[in-house]
Amino acid sequence: MSGEVMPVAEAKLPVTDWGLTHSDITYDVAHVWEGRFFRLDDYLHRFEESVDKCRLDIKQSRDDIRQILHQIVARSGLQHAYVSFVASRGQPATPGSRDPRDCVNHFYAWCVPFVWVFTEEMVKRGVRIHIPQHLHRIGESSVDPTAKNYHWGDFTQGLIDARDAGFDNTVLIDAKGSVTEGPGFNIFMIVKGQVITPCSGVLRGITRKVTMEICAELGMDVIERDINLAELLSADEVFATTTGGGVIPITRINDRIFSNNVAGEQSLLLQNTYWKWHQNPTMSESINYSP
Repeated sequence: MSGEVMPVAEAKLPVTDWGLTHSDITYDVAHVWEGRFFRLDDYLHRFEESVDKCRLDIKQSRDDIRQILHQIVARSGLQHAYVSFVASRGQPATPGSRDPRDCVNHFYAWCVPFVWVFTEEMVKRGVRIHIPQHLHRIGESSVDPTAKNYHWGDFTQGLIDARDAGFDNTVLIDAKGSVTEGPGFNIFMIVKGQVITPCSGVLRGITRKVTMEICAELGMDVIERDINLAELLSADEVFATTTGGGVIPITRINDRIFSNNVAGEQSLLLQNTYWKWHQNPTMSESINYSP
């Protein structure tokens, strides 16, 4: 923060930062696996696009951010890490101003040990997703889902409902009844060998992108289109994609159980291939941990 590397516990934001008070912020999350950043350029490119969409202006270039991310991971010594980088609106130069253009935008980044969106226990016994019908995803005409953001009011309520009902996580539908995404992950279904994923109201996830590339390599057709809840519940297999865990087979949504409550065969193939791709040096870059 402000050019200084420090322990996460010592990092601070002013209470009047608009990133805090207005959720006026964008960010991205890359990951380090076995001492290497995976697909870092994809994450940096999406971050730059998000910064532009949010009309934020930070002084760090892509090369600067790459260097900062390498620096903090190297300093931490983490071989498996969750690495977040953030652009915030900041504070108005004139106290009390309500004009976003008066704010001094700023960049910061942090890393912690690798974060699994779905725990090992969940994955082992089968991931269970709850999709409420009374709660809708924030409309994409109000908050652009392709600019990664902290607007989690809808997701937070969905997560509370899911946990209260005994599920692991949530996916939300939009006001039209189309399936969107979950907090930190995209959703896919497999129907008669075709892989289908929502195209509206979703972040263009990097793991989503990688999975679509894997499907192409394996000769599996991928379709991006709107999906309604009934279609999703009638699918042969369903899986999630996330930076925090890769390809995650889902065995239950609401009352519907998939693949006899075990991970689907094609979902497992995609999952295994995803982790194999981490061993491809053309898709990752090593971190220099030397002092």
